[in-house]
Amino acid sequence: MNSLSIGSVVLPNRVFAAPMAGVTDRPFRRLCRELGAGHAVSEMVTSRKDLWDSLKTSRRANHEGEPGTIAVQIAGTDAAMMAEAAAYNIERGAQLIDINMGCPAKKVCNKWAGSALMQDEPLALAIAEAVVAVCAPRGVPVTLKMRTGWSEAHKNAVPLARRFERAGIQMLTVHGRTRELGYRGEAEYATIAAVKQAVAIPVVANGDITSPRKARAVLAATGADALMIGRAAQGRPWIFREVAHFLDTGEELAPPLVAEVRRLLLAHLHDHYSLYGEATGVRSARKHIAWYVHELPGGDALRRHINQIDESRVQWRAVNDYFQRLEQQMERLPRVGEASAAAERASTEGVHA
Repeated sequence: MNSLSIGSVVLPNRVFAAPMAGVTDRPFRRLCRELGAGHAVSEMVTSRKDLWDSLKTSRRANHEGEPGTIAVQIAGTDAAMMAEAAAYNIERGAQLIDINMGCPAKKVCNKWAGSALMQDEPLALAIAEAVVAVCAPRGVPVTLKMRTGWSEAHKNAVPLARRFERAGIQMLTVHGRTRELGYRGEAEYATIAAVKQAVAIPVVANGDITSPRKARAVLAATGADALMIGRAAQGRPWIFREVAHFLDTGEELAPPLVAEVRRLLLAHLHDHYSLYGEATGVRSARKHIAWYVHELPGGDALRRHINQIDESRVQWRAVNDYFQRLEQQMERLPRVGEASAAAERASTEGVHA
């Protein structure tokens, strides 16, 4: 997967990590890049100025020591506020600004932000124009993530894509579902293909890309310039190198060594604790640990144990001990789809939290 240029920004490959609220913080983005992601966008940052100094926003906007292009996703409903938010984040190091018009969460859409903006095309266009007007003189490209539409009866990604391109948006990511679907059902790729045909700027396909072979199929179906992977990277951040390798060579990589996963997760936890501190770090790390061990032998027992731990050193040690025991059972993780069978086989072989 060769590089991709977005204005003055050159992304090293075309397999990207999707912005996910509560997930794609600095430690997770760093890990995804280490494991092959050519681009990683921050979790969305509010355009509300009164919240910029909040602890939550300051953590989301933390890019200290982050390798690669610093890309910040902003969310809001007011064009002037979104433009101000773009300028604010550029001043703090953002090299690329992404506009959120894809989030389906009720708490976002109820405020007419995220994918709700696709219902108000004039407002959506005004926001794109205002953000571009602020970013262009600073040499910062603007990208935008959206869905196929608000509902099946209101699929307007193609006409909006044309208008966004004329407004100066330099890359579009399209999730192959309407907001109405949320994450239910299966993503469809015909609309993404139609967007690709409608514009000259790069188009990124997103939605249900869960394996290297699915990635190749999505590229073939859409003609997209790049792929964005979200939920499939939770607990499996090496999916980026797996996809990139398969698309480059046609060969599937072996699953990672258990020893490597132990090293990666323990380093991830250290970075996570350093960002969030003791109490919040321990609590928010639980979901990441659960994703890593999902369907692995003894994984459910570890998850239950982890949920009772309130100290980072105890949590870290429990994870380390679990993976050391797992190394005695298997050299590599099972392939996707084989994990349940492996867990069942090993359930009586002494792999416990």
